[in-house]
Amino acid sequence: MKNTVQFLKSSDIVTFHTKCTSVRTWARSGEHEFDQGVWNFIELNHRFNNLLWDEEDLARRTNVSDGDIAANKRAIDRYNQSRNNAIENIDECILSSLTGISRSDGARLNSETAGSMIDRMSILSLKIFHMGLQLQRTDVDATHIDSCSLKQARLSEQRDDLAVCFDQLLADCRNGQSYYKIYRQFKMYNDPTLNPYLYGTATEA
Repeated sequence: MKNTVQFLKSSDIVTFHTKCTSVRTWARSGEHEFDQGVWNFIELNHRFNNLLWDEEDLARRTNVSDGDIAANKRAIDRYNQSRNNAIENIDECILSSLTGISRSDGARLNSETAGSMIDRMSILSLKIFHMGLQLQRTDVDATHIDSCSLKQARLSEQRDDLAVCFDQLLADCRNGQSYYKIYRQFKMYNDPTLNPYLYGTATEA
């Protein structure tokens, strides 16, 4: 696996996602393989998706205080912002590597960015892993196991298809047949200059 955009392949990304997700302590460990380049941001994106998954589960608890749930919700907000920042950084790295490539006449504008596709592959790896945990349960009946097995297979198919589309997008971008843009997420709720409840003019209904 080379830490350059030139050699970026979906198979390496899927392998990395799967390896990290399978270690339940990985996201909170602080350990990292990459400290620069596009893979640094791929790793950050996956880390924050893992942290988000756990916080989303914790936020659904009904046996803890409202303060605990509020803390979960605030963590979700922070992780989601960091996840989106990583997506944009992935795209910046990829688009920077494509500078100077001439687009052919009729080049196709792709509505989804490569970074957002990597983000989706990350989330799918989490879904596949956690659906697999359901298959190991001994406190459920065969119907539950069969249902989860079918769901896991469908999720794997979805990730496989997405991986093909990702590789095709990068190939088309490199030969000038396709391109995409970064539009930015502009998360207004996190911006103290845009969220009225943060800049102080909003009033409760």
